[in-house]
Order: sequence, then C-alpha cells, then structure tokens
Amino acid sequence: MPERRAMGFGHRADAAAQPAGMREDERPWPEGIPKLDEDTAVALLPLRPARGHKGSFGKLLVIAGSLDYAGAGLLVCRAAARAGVGLVTLAVPETLQPLFAAKVVEATTMALPEDDVEEIDPEPALARILDHEHDALVVGPGLRPGLATAELVRDLIDSGGEERPPLVLDAEALRSLASMDGWWDGERRAAVLTPHAGEFARLRAGSGVEPGSDGDLVDDDAARVGAARDAAATWHEVVVLKGARTVIAAPDGEVSMAPFENPALASGGTGDVLAGVIGSLLAQGMDSFAAARLGVYLHGLAGDGARERYGDAGVLASDLPEGIAIARRRLTTIAERQTGDKRLGFRVREPFRPDGPPPQDADAARA
Repeated sequence: MPERRAMGFGHRADAAAQPAGMREDERPWPEGIPKLDEDTAVALLPLRPARGHKGSFGKLLVIAGSLDYAGAGLLVCRAAARAGVGLVTLAVPETLQPLFAAKVVEATTMALPEDDVEEIDPEPALARILDHEHDALVVGPGLRPGLATAELVRDLIDSGGEERPPLVLDAEALRSLASMDGWWDGERRAAVLTPHAGEFARLRAGSGVEPGSDGDLVDDDAARVGAARDAAATWHEVVVLKGARTVIAAPDGEVSMAPFENPALASGGTGDVLAGVIGSLLAQGMDSFAAARLGVYLHGLAGDGARERYGDAGVLASDLPEGIAIARRRLTTIAERQTGDKRLGFRVREPFRPDGPPPQDADAARA
C-alpha cells in the first residue's frame, strides 16, 4: 500500500525522524517549558470600563507599508482595531498618503516627509512621529528597504533619555536591526521583536552568534526556546519567535510557548496581523511581555477559527482580524464567568426610563 501523506502537503524529508504513527500536532511537549494556555490568556485580559471612550483604549501609530507592500500596513491597522485599540494612525511617505487614505476606513493617515519619491527623510520624519500623540508604535511591515529606513529605525528605538511609548518591530525593521552593530546597547525604548526563524537567524548572526549554533529553529522546540531566551537576555527586549508553537521570551529569562501548530497560517500577511494585535495591546497599556503573550494567543485562536472554516490551505491574512475580535470575546466571556467583573468586556445595562429607577447591570437585575 502506498504511503499516505498529509492532505495538502508534500512529503517531508525529515518525516522519518518522528515516531511511527505520531501526527505532527501530537509532538510531545518539551519538559519544563511553560505552556501559554487559556487560563494564562484569560488572566492577561485588560479591563474594559463601561464608560470608556476611544481615548481610553489607546492610540497606536503604525509606520508600515509601501507601494509594493501596501497590504502590510492595511493588515496591521485592521488587526489593531479588531484587538481593541481606540485609535489607529497609519504613517506613510507623503506621496503615498492619498493611496492609503482611500483604503483605510477606521484608521487615519499621516504623511511622512520624503527626500525622494517614496523614500522617507529620516530626520524630519522622526520629528513628525515624536510630535504625534501615541501610546505605542508598530514599525516595519511592508516598509521599503534602504538606508533611510534603517536610519529611521535606529532613531526610533533610541529613547533619547526620555520615557517614550513602546514599539513592535517586525519585518523590514528587523532586517534593519540585523545590519546594525550593538543596536541593543544604550538607552532604548521597550520593544517587542517579532521575527520568524529566518529573520531571527539574521539578527542572531548580527549579534555575533555563529550561524547554525542555535540548532533547528523550525522543528526543535527546546532549541527554539533556548535561542529565544538567550536573545531576549542579550537584546534586553521581548522576543516573539514565530512559527509552530510560537515562543515568547522576556529579558529576565521568563519564557512561554504557545500550543498552536497551524499550517493554514503559512501565508503572506499573517505576521502583519500579529504585529498589529501586539501593538494594539501595548497601546491599551499592557506591558511588553503580557501584550506579546496575549497577542500570540488571540492570533492563534483566530487562526484555528479560520482553519475550521477554510481548512489547512486557502486561509488569507485578511480572514484573521475579525477572528481576533471573536477570540477576545471568547476569553472575555470565560473571564467574566470566573470573576463576575463585566469590565473585562462590556457592561450590559437595562434601558434607561426617565420615570423609572436608575439603570443597573442586567446581572444585578436578575439576582
């Protein structure tokens, strides 16, 4: 009888290394590695006051997108909004602002000065960014590669001796960091780095780590955890090493690994969605490690929901943002049942009647 292959996937050369009869999603959990589970995610949920307004839930500034990668910036903004941030602004080179302004609906746009067509002028762009009120930044998805981008990234990670909002660094921002010597030294903003295995390897090589010495960063969970933990300690920032069973590592050595293994997420743009979710949670006031863990979990739940609808192939990154909101609502419902605190979601009130008693919570009315 011919060997049966996983539907929708070609035969892997290393499949023989797995025990007979074991599916990939049944791989043993590495001993001693904390699992990012539902209880952990529920405990991380930020409060959502019933009388809150858009300013209560943070302002996110997104520096992303280019003519060739317009979708990246749009995905970040949509995912951030679905994750609960109050206001999103997308900053792009000024010649591209009309294009992006026509595409975004809930987000606003901001023009960044250029020194050439689609080429950001770092110094005046930085001044405009710092002058814009925001609680967190997402930098990198879809940005045009080049020296100007690298200079802007270098300027943005520098705290300038002040307490500046945290940021998420992804895609082109990570490639820029990989080209800089000692970028992790000195006074810097709090940041969450979100590399996939290839970007992580380039960052490690730029930090003086011998290529290949971290081991298998795709299939070896223990190696992934060890490398991410060491990188977070070296760079003094939170590291999210993406992939099956995404690893989240903090500078103090704390680490967590998500349980999700989902081939449906292996398509362009899903990482942009994750960057937007983490940035949204940072803007809502969460610390870097908490925002990274909750963001990864929400992203994983949304991915599982999309896989249930569409299967292992054919899921688009644009399918995920709505699932982020649904995933957060699921966790909120669990949290409300456990704590009775409706501030985790939204307080449901009886309709106001001018001639009646003051409005009260529906739960209290039923009690």
